[in-house]
Parts: sequence; structure tokens; C-alpha cells
Amino acid sequence: MKVLVVDDSATMRRIIIKNLNDAGFSDTVEAENGIEAISRMAGVELVLTDWNMPVMDGLSFVKEIRRNTAYANVPIVMITSIGAKKEVVEALKQGVNNYIVKPFTPAILIEKVKSVIPN
Repeated sequence: MKVLVVDDSATMRRIIIKNLNDAGFSDTVEAENGIEAISRMAGVELVLTDWNMPVMDGLSFVKEIRRNTAYANVPIVMITSIGAKKEVVEALKQGVNNYIVKPFTPAILIEKVKSVIPN
């Protein structure tokens, strides 16, 4: 399964990718903002994205890929420091399948990832 990890922090991308690799998800691609992520969507079967990023934030990225029929059903997990109920509800309304608030544990990350992917 090809996973796209989108975060403006290279350190956070490394942490997420290491946790994914440890859980057997070794086909990963990364991007540092929504614009770059859109250009890397080919073949992606799961998206993990931050909300706060320059150029194009995560929520705008989610809206953009949900409008594209080719990616409309790709599961999306938002990983962000924004944990207020209002923002969580907004992300879910825009098409995010699950939500993780930073900081998170590897177990939480993998649990949330597995909850959105088909068995």
C-alpha cells in the first residue's frame, strides 16, 4: 500500500514514516505541503496529512483531493496539533476519515491507520 505523508516538518515526516515502516507499511512518499502532495498523489492508497503547512494547508489539500474523482475515496488521516472539537468536526465534514492530535504514540498512529484501510 502506497502511503503519502504530508507535513512541513521533515522531522515529523521521518517519525511518521519510521512508525509506518515498523508496522509493515514500507511504500511511502512524502511532501512538505498540499501543493507538493497533489503532485505526488499518483498511486497513493492512503494519505496522512498535517493541517498547518505553508503554501497549501492540510484542510485545503483535503478539499482539493476530495473534489478529484480519482482520489475521492482515498482514506485520509489528519495528524495535527489542532485538537479543538470545532476543527475536528470541520476536518471530518471535509472528508478526513480519522484524526490524530500531536503528540501521538506509534500505537495510536498505527491503530488510526488500520481503522481507515480496507482489510
